[in-house]
Amino acid sequence: MNTSTGLPPTRGGAANGVAHDPEESTHHRSEREHMITRRQFSVATGASMLAMASVGRAQASGKIVLGQSAALTGAAAQLGIQFQQGAKLWFDQFNAQGGVAGRLIEMHTLDDGYETDRCVANTRKFLEEDVFATFGYIGTPTSQAALPLLSKAQIPFIAPFTGAKILREPAQKNVFHLRASYNDEIEVIVKQLTNLGLKKIAVFYQNDAYGQSGLEGVTHALAARDLKPVGVATVERNSQNVDAAVKALMATAPDAIIQVSVYKSCAAFIRTARKAGYGGTFYNLSGVGTQALVDELGRDGAGVVVTQVVPSPFSSTRPIAREFADAVKKAGGTAQVNFSSIEGYLAAKLVTEGFKRAGGKGVTREGLIAGIESIGRQSLGGFDINVTPRDHVASQFVELSMLTGDGRVRT
Repeated sequence: MNTSTGLPPTRGGAANGVAHDPEESTHHRSEREHMITRRQFSVATGASMLAMASVGRAQASGKIVLGQSAALTGAAAQLGIQFQQGAKLWFDQFNAQGGVAGRLIEMHTLDDGYETDRCVANTRKFLEEDVFATFGYIGTPTSQAALPLLSKAQIPFIAPFTGAKILREPAQKNVFHLRASYNDEIEVIVKQLTNLGLKKIAVFYQNDAYGQSGLEGVTHALAARDLKPVGVATVERNSQNVDAAVKALMATAPDAIIQVSVYKSCAAFIRTARKAGYGGTFYNLSGVGTQALVDELGRDGAGVVVTQVVPSPFSSTRPIAREFADAVKKAGGTAQVNFSSIEGYLAAKLVTEGFKRAGGKGVTREGLIAGIESIGRQSLGGFDINVTPRDHVASQFVELSMLTGDGRVRT
């Protein structure tokens, strides 16, 4: 693919090279697979006493506290910071309108540095503090490590920043997802590449549950087309040591490289590969953190493609984008307008929509779960969601975007 020719097809991987209207996005529903390993359940045993508490018990204090474990420092910090800022924008508006029958929603965010052991420690702290629910955990490996604890205690686990199948199937009563799966995103990428005749596809992935989930998704999508990756290479989580990975993949001469890591390592790989003479296309999943990747790459970002699972906050075609931009302005710029922050804003809306249906001052965890399940099909300012008792994944929205090299993102 010649990245200088303009924006890639953006709706469901159409192959004509023309950007389509955002309202024409193709939704891809993937098979959702989830396994809880014995090791994960062994982590959960520490919460066994807490699990005896009734899920129907209302939080005693006047506030409703949501616990969030997120990277606020380290190589994935911007993901946590931006998502948290966007979520807080909506919760502040909701509280100003009276909250949940007079009870205010408060986010309690703890830094985990994108490390699983710290996330588990944060989650144990939330259980000790008896938070009402957990919300907006950032990342696959951290969410995967925390989930057994939360499922054991039947604490609602809402809108984690991950599209991994291992967190989606089998479905769990306490778990809700806002975003489409990584398989949905990968299908759009692979469909576009193969429609363009580009079949030599390599994978650069983070050596953990996030990267492995992406690699499996790419392998599955290619296998459906009688293909397989021409090369794979890894980077360790929170590392930018990519030299060996670049050398390994350059030897395979791929047409395109799908990256499944966060912005620091992906940016390092792109810069190093281009210095080595690579002229192909880089594709990233939404979990990379688009704005953070833009900031890391600067001009080197020109032509890099990123899948998106929420509508563009830079386009005025959807009411939610206009609403969000206005909220940022009214808050005095305490949040940045970007994809990660608008995802936090939408995730917070999903939570409050559940609370509205959950029963006023006497709302319980069980009531919140039932409330979210009763949302059904609805539009959040042009972003369509659908949540039912049988399907806890709210959206299958996926579109492609391209970095321009001058700090912008085109969709």
